[in-house]
Amino acid sequence: MSVMSDERTGGRQAGGSGPWPVRGVRAMGRGLALAALAPWEVLLFCLMVTAISLLGVGIGVFLVPALAVALRGTTAITRRLAGQWSGVEIEDPYRPQPAPEPGFKGLMQRNQWILTDPATWRDLAWTLVSPVVGLAIAVLPLALVGWGVFGLIMPLVWEDIADGGGNNWYAMIKVTSDGSALMAAALGVPIILGGLAAGPHLIRLHALLAKSLLAPTEMSRQVRHLTETRTDAVNTSAAELRRIERDLHDGAQARLVAMGMNLGVAERLLAKDPEAARAILADTRQASATALNELRDLVRGIHPPVLADRGLADAVRALGMDSPLEVEVNAELPGRPEAPVESAMYFAISEALTNAAKHGEAQRVTVELWYETGRLRAQVSDDGVGGADPSRGTGLRGMERRLATFDGVLAVTSPTGGPTTLTMELPCVLSSPKTSSS
Repeated sequence: MSVMSDERTGGRQAGGSGPWPVRGVRAMGRGLALAALAPWEVLLFCLMVTAISLLGVGIGVFLVPALAVALRGTTAITRRLAGQWSGVEIEDPYRPQPAPEPGFKGLMQRNQWILTDPATWRDLAWTLVSPVVGLAIAVLPLALVGWGVFGLIMPLVWEDIADGGGNNWYAMIKVTSDGSALMAAALGVPIILGGLAAGPHLIRLHALLAKSLLAPTEMSRQVRHLTETRTDAVNTSAAELRRIERDLHDGAQARLVAMGMNLGVAERLLAKDPEAARAILADTRQASATALNELRDLVRGIHPPVLADRGLADAVRALGMDSPLEVEVNAELPGRPEAPVESAMYFAISEALTNAAKHGEAQRVTVELWYETGRLRAQVSDDGVGGADPSRGTGLRGMERRLATFDGVLAVTSPTGGPTTLTMELPCVLSSPKTSSS
């Protein structure tokens, strides 16, 4: 994905396509556009600071949310232009807004959400920095080109400047004759070319400056990631509990209730009709075996016994033997990870094998399992039709969420026509010797 991103943005990093003078002229236009934002940024800074100072008297409670919308909209323009013009992608750094309560209490909660978000203060700092440092960077190419053009016309205007008592210096040249004016004109050419050449790079420097303030900090990224993964974990756990409850209610629980009723009937018939009682008891024994199998299946869906007893490698081999596909498993694990990590990887591989058989039209699957640099890694490759896309299905998204709960990642390579390769990583520590051979 990073290679694709570099290819997609590489041209924009140098100011877009076309000859470098064209890119330089384009950069000057972009500098003017950024300069046009500067007065609005100054006004927003003044208004926002004023509104915050008025919170104590109550008026700011109504002003801060409205101005925060304008502030975030303005910085969103800067982020978008940085990506479009220079290939510098800047993510939105804002914390998700909690569901507010109605009325004045909800308004107070919205103010608290805005003012406790560090991104608000970084946006405010940008509206102070951008009109000064950012503006200087953005308009410098235009200033260089303008200064160079002034040098070019110096032979035409130097006498008028001198007669009017003006400054007749151009850079390090004092223009007092046609000869020195021609020297100034000659110096103006490289200044113009320098301004055109520097333009795209200075616009990119402006984008990098914006990223330093407007992008999420590492801590905010971690907070957002932890919030998302915690939510996913809670939702997944709740869904799993509902599935277990449903399976118990519709399966084993119903059979156990029926068994109890059958035993009551058999008890009443035992003296009157032993044969009928024997038949009921036989049915009840069969029902108990079915209920036991259902409970075993339910336990395997929660934490397979083979995973607990034999470890991940043998548990994946058992998945391969149960799969309708030809599955080859190559595992080299010098120890066992923590049980939750082991379980997450097991079910992710199980989902991958199910997808390959159900959707991939595969015939053969290879599963590689290994441990490297503090990470448990797995790669599942099939010879199917390809075209797997996490955005179009719940299976891959479920695998992503399951792995993300443990700070893991899922990478999908699945061109149309195949093959499909899923690479999974989970950070962990192997704490005990392996229980099966590879």
